[in-house]
Amino acid sequence: MSHQKSISSNFGLADALSSTTEERELVTRLNAGVKRMEESLKSNLHFGDAHTDTIARYLFEAGGKRVRPLLALVAAEYGDPTHEDIIMGAQVVELIHLATLYHDDVMDDADLRRGVPTTHTVWSNSVAIITGDLLLARASSLASTLGDDMVRLHAATFERLCLGQLHETTGPQNGADAVSHYLQVLADKTGSLIASSAVVGLMTSGAPREFFEPLREYGEKVGVAFQIIDDVLDLDGGETGKEKGNDVRNGVATLPILLARAADDDESRSLVERIDVAIESADAAGFALLMDELRASRHTAETIASARRWATEAVAVLDILPDGLPKNSLARFASRVIDRTN
Repeated sequence: MSHQKSISSNFGLADALSSTTEERELVTRLNAGVKRMEESLKSNLHFGDAHTDTIARYLFEAGGKRVRPLLALVAAEYGDPTHEDIIMGAQVVELIHLATLYHDDVMDDADLRRGVPTTHTVWSNSVAIITGDLLLARASSLASTLGDDMVRLHAATFERLCLGQLHETTGPQNGADAVSHYLQVLADKTGSLIASSAVVGLMTSGAPREFFEPLREYGEKVGVAFQIIDDVLDLDGGETGKEKGNDVRNGVATLPILLARAADDDESRSLVERIDVAIESADAAGFALLMDELRASRHTAETIASARRWATEAVAVLDILPDGLPKNSLARFASRVIDRTN
């Protein structure tokens, strides 16, 4: 698959931005940037022996949309998009993302990731955890070459990622609203890294400092919308590369099931009870049918509407930025987040 096609299908830009020479040049520049990032990252995923390299590159070579590096590249358009540091910054955010996948799959006991068996099922939980740590260490090393501000951003992002995972694991405290708790988890676990990706693009391109906060807020809101839609996709399987309803089956709080559990009508209570029974009895076929029922319910429709509101708010944040291709691209990306359910 060409990088032109990759951006068209995964980031929603090539189709939307193709009517003028300037737009086509932007898509070409983004394609080239992604390719350079991937080539450079592959060389940086080298740890001295072939066995370690195989494990560390496993999920990278399985594919992925490279959403975070692409967002960094788009944000870099507000500065000098040819600056060499941009590619290094894009690698840092992709490495952090890859590391979290190794860890998340262990905690979620997932069997598939990006259509291939998860790392802990191929090797072991311990190997997957240590490999995730190894990738975070390499991300820290690369970030250190970009200066103190990048190191501080990297550390702050990693702290929020850990807090989000911890709070997801421990769940809401007594008396806390489950949905509010869930949304904060999403802001920490997903929004923080997507927000940092946009800021990385600004920092490494020498963009104006006054753009940092709006792009950070945009990224966090888009990140929440992105993860809410992932909750919907979890019910389908497919794009997530996991089994249908994997998160629900493993007790991970997702918005459709949270809304279903909070509802007080008989239909919702029945659905939740039947899902719980199917999970307890390991009835795989029955569980899959119940995921279809949950997918078709008003709770999933409300979930999609919530994601749409977050994406709309993200685009509204961009109003204070100058009009032009970067702004158009960011708005298109927010729309693409929601389009993934179609």
